[in-house]
Amino acid sequence: MKIDTLYSSFNIITKYLRYWISASNGKGHGMHSPFVFNFILQVLRKKVEHPSISIIEKKRKEYLQSTAWISVEDLGAGSRSINHTKRRVRDIAKSSLKPTKYASLLYKLVEYYQPNTVIELGTSLGITTAYLSLPGKKVYSIEGSNAIASIAEKTFRDLSIQNIELIKGNFDSCLPTLLQQVQKVDMVYVDGNHRKEPTLRYFKMLLEGVHDESIFIFDDIHWSSEMELAWQEIQQHPAVTSTIDLFFIGIVFFRKDFLVKQHHTIRY
Repeated sequence: MKIDTLYSSFNIITKYLRYWISASNGKGHGMHSPFVFNFILQVLRKKVEHPSISIIEKKRKEYLQSTAWISVEDLGAGSRSINHTKRRVRDIAKSSLKPTKYASLLYKLVEYYQPNTVIELGTSLGITTAYLSLPGKKVYSIEGSNAIASIAEKTFRDLSIQNIELIKGNFDSCLPTLLQQVQKVDMVYVDGNHRKEPTLRYFKMLLEGVHDESIFIFDDIHWSSEMELAWQEIQQHPAVTSTIDLFFIGIVFFRKDFLVKQHHTIRY
């Protein structure tokens, strides 16, 4: 293992231990905000039951075992462990796919809050996208790599998913067009280009369609110092009224019934 990779992994472990010690226990006890208390009970602690999950996980396992090589156009911050243009599918699956626990959480968020449409920035192999699509809502997913998008398309065909529209291209050029089409941003999952400036740029683009019930979900908010700075700036934005830090993802709310900003760190 390279020294910089080892150092990065050590940093993540150290940050996670600090998070685990300082975070609320995630059971809802002593939580003063009714909204967050309800979020804990109805989303975080809700048991996931859906017949398609086992089929999606079988597809995940297939990709984790795949020895196929593809040529990848990486438009984001890349991977901690992969920096080659040629990549094996199993390595992409290992480094890019959100673990089942968090993919299931995304499903629960869509199932409970019932957004009309969901936007995903960063399709990857389509596993997380499949979870987002389970409640039957329309999902628009943008993927910058044509090779990876082709695999995601196969994922959706194999799983017989009809409510996903996959958009191939750079976020900067595709997102403004998509926002003109959907007009309102109900729920968005940002999982791509893990750098401060692009993350904040996409955040500001998405704000054009924000409304009281909008929910923004940011992946890997502690992935690097850049992402932590981006997360802090998002929390401080005047339009943001509440955030929830689950370490590996951050959730942003814009509800105007919060009289003061609320920032919660919860174990998950």
